[in-house]
Amino acid sequence: MNIGDVARETGLPAKTIRYYEDIGLVAPARGANGYRAFGDMDLQKLKFVARARSLGFSIEDCRMLLSLYEDRTRASGEVKALARDTLARIERKIAELEQMRGALSALVERCHGDDRPDCPILEDLAEIAR
Repeated sequence: MNIGDVARETGLPAKTIRYYEDIGLVAPARGANGYRAFGDMDLQKLKFVARARSLGFSIEDCRMLLSLYEDRTRASGEVKALARDTLARIERKIAELEQMRGALSALVERCHGDDRPDCPILEDLAEIAR
């Protein structure tokens, strides 16, 4: 399979697939012409990584998950610990986003949004910048 086929199958941009190759997540064979020749295992790994990334796992987490997936002697506890760490990071990010939403929502409510030049949003931004 060429990179275009793999991109269609996985939903990943070709640029991302090349990046994953550059960092060693996949290692497709090369034909005599130098083109990448992806096999079924490469496709499976890329789908695996795409799904893991969609769940918030980092690139390094994906590397570890692939290693654990390929290790039939793995302990599921290692996988669960990695997933728990990712979940905790996501929960912290959600809390940060909720805080941002609250602060911005309050500023939007205070702004008249009319033709007058006074604006609590700009005043708040300027105050923080000082």
